[in-house]
Amino acid sequence: MLSIGRGPWDGVHRIVSRIRQRGSRRVFCNKGRDGRCRSARLTAPKEFVGEMAYVVLERELEELSTLIDSLSAMREFFSALLNSKKGAKMFSIVSETWNPVTGCPHGCVYCWARRLATTKLRNTERYREGFVSRFNPKELRRTFSDGVVFVSDMGDLFANTVKDEWIRRVIEYVGRFPNVFFLFLTKNPERYRDFLGEFPPNSILGATIETDDDDLYLEHRISAAPLPSNRYRAMRSLSWPLKFISIEPILDFSTERFAGWLRDIAPFMVYVGYDNYDNRLPEPPLKKTKELLARLSEFTLVIRKTIRPAWFEGLQGYSELTVGRSAMNERGRRGKLRKV
Repeated sequence: MLSIGRGPWDGVHRIVSRIRQRGSRRVFCNKGRDGRCRSARLTAPKEFVGEMAYVVLERELEELSTLIDSLSAMREFFSALLNSKKGAKMFSIVSETWNPVTGCPHGCVYCWARRLATTKLRNTERYREGFVSRFNPKELRRTFSDGVVFVSDMGDLFANTVKDEWIRRVIEYVGRFPNVFFLFLTKNPERYRDFLGEFPPNSILGATIETDDDDLYLEHRISAAPLPSNRYRAMRSLSWPLKFISIEPILDFSTERFAGWLRDIAPFMVYVGYDNYDNRLPEPPLKKTKELLARLSEFTLVIRKTIRPAWFEGLQGYSELTVGRSAMNERGRRGKLRKV
């Protein structure tokens, strides 16, 4: 069995802990005769005499601690993944899916799950009433041995239409399998805070953030889910070592701002991919996506899914995109006139 040792991570944690135990030192100003600050000085413990010392700012130490936590989470995650018999046979990090709650109210234009539920699965027990949020208690009989389990890939467990009781039953059941990682993915990550003290440590808390552009999201009526900026703020404030972001399907963005968002969130892993179902979404050009991938790779693990040229990259495609946007803007203007 493959083993990823704790030594390096524990050693770095000990060093950071020793630095914190010494306490912070205030930096003082050495003023000249004119009263201006000419240089700075700080005090140090007497045992530092004769030693070479480096100055580390408090904010730098905090950033280092965050990176160490992410590395530790990544080590635990891949230790479980690489030792999974199921994971070794699959092309994804996910060993299996599990749907204790199905259905979703967000109505995303690109949703393959809704399409499947309302066509091929429409006569099954779970989807006879449509793609509505539903608890499936029989799923709490499932057992898991190892690997990574994707929770509710046919719904959003943290949508506002899901009862607290359902979520708590799922979280409690996850805690029974400490050697398995459970991947949660939602477009309503603000709700994670309501259950933060209840998640077991083998929980991966993820959010889908397709873009940083709320206006684009609204203009193209992508989804009724909370806006991307709301999801960003929720994930940024979430204190959890195993944070995961899915940028799929990727929509057009501002490189500088979007990369900044992801750095602020500090996920241990990010998935990036284009739409797979020919939905003609407002995608970024391939070159722009590659620039984002390079930026993200500087501080987190990036897994590339479908990376391809945008559907409009070509004269005919660009023409279709321009006409489509003009028609959408015209519909919007007419709607405003009707409201008046």
